[in-house]
Amino acid sequence: MSKHIHLIGICGTAMASLAGMLQHAGYEVTGSDAAAYPPMSDFLERLGIKVMQPYSESNLSPRPDVVVVGNAISRGNPELESVLDERIPFRSLPQVLQEDFLRTRESLVVAGTHGKTTTTSMLAWIFQSAGMDPSFLIGGIAENFGSSFAVKNGKHFIIEGDEYDTAFFDKGPKFLHYLPASLLLTHVEFDHADIYKDLDAVKTAFKRLVNLVPRRGSIIAYDASANVDECVANAFCPVERYGFSEKANWRAVNITYEPARNRWSVLHDGEPWADLEFPLAGSYNVVNATGAAALASHCGIAPAAIAKALKSFKSVKRRLEVKAEVAGITIIDDFAHHPTAIRETLQALRTRYPGRKLWAIFEPRSNTLRRKIFQHELVESLRTADEVVMASVFKAEGVPANERLEGSAIIQGLVAAKSPAREIKDADAIVSTIAPELKPGDVVAILSNGGFGGIYEKLPAALRKLHSESSPQKKEVAART
Repeated sequence: MSKHIHLIGICGTAMASLAGMLQHAGYEVTGSDAAAYPPMSDFLERLGIKVMQPYSESNLSPRPDVVVVGNAISRGNPELESVLDERIPFRSLPQVLQEDFLRTRESLVVAGTHGKTTTTSMLAWIFQSAGMDPSFLIGGIAENFGSSFAVKNGKHFIIEGDEYDTAFFDKGPKFLHYLPASLLLTHVEFDHADIYKDLDAVKTAFKRLVNLVPRRGSIIAYDASANVDECVANAFCPVERYGFSEKANWRAVNITYEPARNRWSVLHDGEPWADLEFPLAGSYNVVNATGAAALASHCGIAPAAIAKALKSFKSVKRRLEVKAEVAGITIIDDFAHHPTAIRETLQALRTRYPGRKLWAIFEPRSNTLRRKIFQHELVESLRTADEVVMASVFKAEGVPANERLEGSAIIQGLVAAKSPAREIKDADAIVSTIAPELKPGDVVAILSNGGFGGIYEKLPAALRKLHSESSPQKKEVAART
């Protein structure tokens, strides 16, 4: 009988992916969580891995051989308490990845405050398209693969390097376990205010990651960030920079934004290298793809193969994902977690849907956005939209009152900047309020890093009902009766 591994907190993106990897490796896999929601609940269902809800000691019967403890799990969780009482062997997700999957492969780590999920997905697709047969682990469902992971026979393992902490017994960042042979570093900004004291603490974590890259490896780093400059300054391996500036080793130029694609050229050390295009929106995706192309080139993949792969790249679930088109109204889902990401997302939608009214429906849900640290920056980011609707702070009681984001301050700041804005308590109230206000041609960006009360399904359903009831056929039937 195969070894039984149980995952506490299995519905986290990385934990669900690890569950699939362990199942692929032949283990018997079970898991539990407090609440399951798409896309990871659907993903686990497709794998045939049952999610036990809620947490309970009974979920550990029969007794597993090993328990993987998710980083969201803390003391007091009934399953964790039972694991400790019964002395069941336990490990963290990064420990399992390091020893069971990364140790025997060439690990390519994509890290940074923003862009790492999409960039990791691009890199994995480039390698796959080029016949390199890579393994990968991504913090989202890559649409080209229909999966967030693969365990293959190629020598490369492409992994998203998360700076969040590892487990209740290891508060260091996950990516320090990932044995980077090479590193792609996107941005470095303050985030995860629940575990990092300040920007210096964040930079220290990334400096430690840089310090793990061997001399024979390489670092591809974004070139327009002083924080990134500082983090890579003492690297022991070659460092090349990518971006838009003249100093970049890999420079994106001549960008053209079209309704269904972006096109641009890349210069390598000032010389023409490749013409690239893909269907993703936004300048930030252009720069992410340029970084992915640079690292792929370092690994021996030809420019033509990289260009071919990017042209067919589809994106990642919950990254500028079109959830529905109802009566000419476009509803977009994006995993917003930081003011910079919100700004870039809204600007990308401006280029993709020029001339259309842009709504931002925003839920302060991440541990950083629930705090007032970025109150001013949020106002500046959200005012990119034509109209803003803000939900109440998610689980506000979990943040001390003196640290908590003040929704009223965000609304006042936006109104003062002549940006229509209002605070509406939750998903149900938002749907019932704005559905009748939306008009054909409107673009609605839903910005949250969680389930947001099912708004992704509820808003399209409400619009379908409204527009069905107001259709000429319905009116004609009503008139006859």
